[in-house]
Amino acid sequence: MKDVSVQNQQITITHDDGMTNGPRIMMSKQIEKQIDPPYKFDKLKSNSNGEEKFDQKQVALAAEDGDNTNGNCLPKNLRLVQSVDLEQKRKITDAVDDIKNDLSPIVEYAKEPLLPLAEACAPLDSIIHDLPFYVHLALDETPIQPPDGLTIDESAAIRLYTIEWEGTNRSLYSMLNYTLKNADRKDLRPYFKYLKLFVTALVKLPCVPPQTVWRGVNIDLSADFPPGTLVTWWGFSSCTCALTVLENDTYLGNSGERTLFSVEAINGRTVRAHSHFVTEDEILLLPGTYMEVQSQFSPAPDLHIIHLKQIQPVETLLELPFEGAHLYPPEKKKVPWYKKRRIICELSLLVILCLIGISVGLVLGTRRSLPSTCTPRFLTGVKYATARYPISVTTADFNGDHRTDLVVANYDDPIVSMFLGNGDGTFQTQITYATGPFPISVTTGDFNGDKRTDLAVANSGDNTVSILLSDADQIFQSQLTYTTGSSPYFVTVGDFNGDKRTDLAVANSRDNTVSILLGNGDGTFQIQITYGTGRFPISVTTGDFNGDNKPDLAVANSVESTVSILLGNGDGTFQSQVEYNTGNSPHSVTTADFNGDQRTDLAVAHYGDSTVSILLANGNGTFQSEVTYGTGYYPYCVTTGDFNSDNKTDLAVANFGDNTVSILLADGDGIFQSQVKYTTGNSPYCVTTGDFNGDHRTDLTVVNSAENTVGILLGNGNGIFRSQITYSTGISPVFVTTSDFNGDNKIDLAVSNAGGSTVSIMLGNRNGILQEQVNYSTGALPYCVTTGDFNGDNRRDLAVANSWDTTVGILLGNGDGTFQSQVTYDTGKYPYAVTTGDFNGDTTTDLAVANSGGNTIGILLGNGDGTFQSQITYATGNSPYSVTTSDFNGDHITDLAVGNFGDSAIEIFLGIGNGTFQSQRTYGTGRFPFSVTTGDFNGDHRSDLAVANFGDGTVGILFGNDDRTFQSQVTYDTGKAPISVATADFNGDHRTDLVVANSGENTVSILLGNKYGTFRTQVKYPTGNSPYSVTTGDFNGDNGTDIAVVNYGDNTVVIFLGVCD
Repeated sequence: MKDVSVQNQQITITHDDGMTNGPRIMMSKQIEKQIDPPYKFDKLKSNSNGEEKFDQKQVALAAEDGDNTNGNCLPKNLRLVQSVDLEQKRKITDAVDDIKNDLSPIVEYAKEPLLPLAEACAPLDSIIHDLPFYVHLALDETPIQPPDGLTIDESAAIRLYTIEWEGTNRSLYSMLNYTLKNADRKDLRPYFKYLKLFVTALVKLPCVPPQTVWRGVNIDLSADFPPGTLVTWWGFSSCTCALTVLENDTYLGNSGERTLFSVEAINGRTVRAHSHFVTEDEILLLPGTYMEVQSQFSPAPDLHIIHLKQIQPVETLLELPFEGAHLYPPEKKKVPWYKKRRIICELSLLVILCLIGISVGLVLGTRRSLPSTCTPRFLTGVKYATARYPISVTTADFNGDHRTDLVVANYDDPIVSMFLGNGDGTFQTQITYATGPFPISVTTGDFNGDKRTDLAVANSGDNTVSILLSDADQIFQSQLTYTTGSSPYFVTVGDFNGDKRTDLAVANSRDNTVSILLGNGDGTFQIQITYGTGRFPISVTTGDFNGDNKPDLAVANSVESTVSILLGNGDGTFQSQVEYNTGNSPHSVTTADFNGDQRTDLAVAHYGDSTVSILLANGNGTFQSEVTYGTGYYPYCVTTGDFNSDNKTDLAVANFGDNTVSILLADGDGIFQSQVKYTTGNSPYCVTTGDFNGDHRTDLTVVNSAENTVGILLGNGNGIFRSQITYSTGISPVFVTTSDFNGDNKIDLAVSNAGGSTVSIMLGNRNGILQEQVNYSTGALPYCVTTGDFNGDNRRDLAVANSWDTTVGILLGNGDGTFQSQVTYDTGKYPYAVTTGDFNGDTTTDLAVANSGGNTIGILLGNGDGTFQSQITYATGNSPYSVTTSDFNGDHITDLAVGNFGDSAIEIFLGIGNGTFQSQRTYGTGRFPFSVTTGDFNGDHRSDLAVANFGDGTVGILFGNDDRTFQSQVTYDTGKAPISVATADFNGDHRTDLVVANSGENTVSILLGNKYGTFRTQVKYPTGNSPYSVTTGDFNGDNGTDIAVVNYGDNTVVIFLGVCD
């Protein structure tokens, strides 16, 4: 194996469109307002042309700083992006080709003392422009009690690394990483004191669990990373788990040369809680990250995926910053046999106790009936481990038990995995069989006439197809291989010469042909015959396109954006192709009768423009022009099935780029409804159908290539797969609320979009499906939106906190789901939250606004005609981010509860009844309370509080006392960085439950309430990227409680329909 130390560019995928904001992000305007002298804003000048001129050596090895704005006044995290022009491409290629093996380990910095941040950066003041200003900014943003047990200086050191310098000046991270990649280690010495503090902080953070992270660049680097190459990344490497940015032209885009690095990381650190970009799930790899190239894969001619696996080096590449520190996760200790035996005994006792409990329950159940309850279900796919990089899946009954089984082709391992089905929707552990190198497609057929199901596998690594025959005990024999064209990409079966024997058709991507291998009926095949196709054929399917009862071929040509039709002659030969235009970069083609005319039509998935197209057949071998429908990002595979039991053929599409599968229900006339998306595993590459639990409904199985799993989504038979449903919003949605905006007695949504300065209205249908968003302009950076009737016309209006321009916007509703233009009222600095109530007893709706920048709560009394009086302010604690109302002391006057993010406390303002409030009383919470809500959690008819503690991953419950005070909080674990909490009854037991949005791990937590105010252990469900706000409602009219979550990171709102078991 070749061992290389690569001068790695600053190349990485960012989330979606790369725009970021959040509670602590400070744009240029904010810096001007919040930073006191002597550091003046006039030092920061915007870069108008978005370019930076480096010397030739720097351009090749360091990230371009570029323009820190993007037109929406939202900053980009440029550590995650590199824009490469033609000259840079040449220099970067030269840098990669100029392999340097003599880079020394990073040592000696550990001998430096651990200093405060300002002193640690002092040696760099003459090297990095305006560094004291940014040190001050980092310290100013750092909370008094940072998460993860870090000191203020340690947390600020990470935050300083993440800040983008304004204008054309290079940021600290850019200068540091360039120097780390420089062969002359003497140049690194001025950074030693900062490195000591920075690396000390990073190693105190826990290692993230082993997972796949991504980086990328707009050039082809595949020639420099052949499989088996050992690679060292010497800089700090910013990575992400999301691929949605691929669709956005601001970053990698969807055309042109691109290289993605898929890294199996073992010691990454999540720096979000200490980052200037608090809403980004950035994972940082430390200098000296040592990896081996596992494989390369080109799903398209201009897209190259290089799979790297991190390994722990034998030699020290990065010295430990202090004794006892861990760069890698510690090895797990083996449990002695006697401890295992004790555990088994305890488990046995537990089982006995459970059986006794069931018996007692049956006896007691005959005496009286308990209230009817149910267990809420928001089911997502069940995953099963495969080998490395699963890429293709097919279904059949391989062992004759009348249950559906799975076979998966694993691209990075020369094997296929078989999963035998249990008949209840679950599967047994995989059984593997050897194939050729880089198996990329698998299909089934009876190749030797023994009525058993055999396998055919296309091996892209050696230009062969493998045949695995099934024997009497349903075990596959060793493979037999047959030569195909160059880089076979897809294999399918059919009887092409009418001899009742199964033949093969193989799409050969590199030589633009399709191979026909006629079967002999005994499991062997004749030498291939090839036919020309369009450029880079990557999918082939069969059908009778001209009604002559002879199988024809349809081939998706990725580079030409066409589909080729080759009509069969019935003797195993085919006519020359006829091409039809499709969308950009077709990746998958399948056939069905979509309009009920008994003719075979085509469905084509286009990864280049994120659509699927329908080409209706004319019945004579020709096709009509395509009709396209939107899908998720990078649709790689399309299949068909009847998902809602209406006897019409629907579509399922695997979206590689945003980790979803799209369902498009058919109307039966060739027209399809808008997609509904369901979450899958990481990088779904292929989807197929089957009935996995024997309920006669169509289920889905998806191979998740980046996480080495296959996922099962069980269908309800009504077109819904008991999982989240995703809808597009505006840019960077941060808050969601519900109401009935058009008077149809159905729940609608209002979503505030911080990145686009809009609010999205999504009207609900009776079946839980939402209509497409309609956007209304707000002020700049709207964070919170709430509803009320502000002018007494019995129509729902909107109030929006516009954080950047320090106003609250009022949008009066017209009653038909539309809204008038906003009218704004002044608030305090950076209004973050807004709520409604009647504070002066005049039966008109008033507003309370949490002004996070001014540390005040503003009261705007309503006039009853849709207008409001000037605000009256009350001082709060540090950074109030949340406000809610209730009657906390039983005097029938509305009070306020305010969550102060900056000093980890809740304040209660008791109302006097005339629109004014008493002085606040303060109660401690967990670290960084971000959201607060009220409910009666213990059934004593008093208002209690629930607080999402962002900094320590908990939700805190504060019970109300008889004397109208609150008890100390009791905490329950949630996911990472809980940012929003809401209440509802999810299981029908008339007790208040909690749902929490966990922004740090892309989940929501459900905590079911018990009788006396305690809560059960959380149950988590996956959401989209960076969930920011959660609310509840009955979206499908079944009298059950559903959930809506807005996902800041991928511009979506997801709906979880509640199902009671």
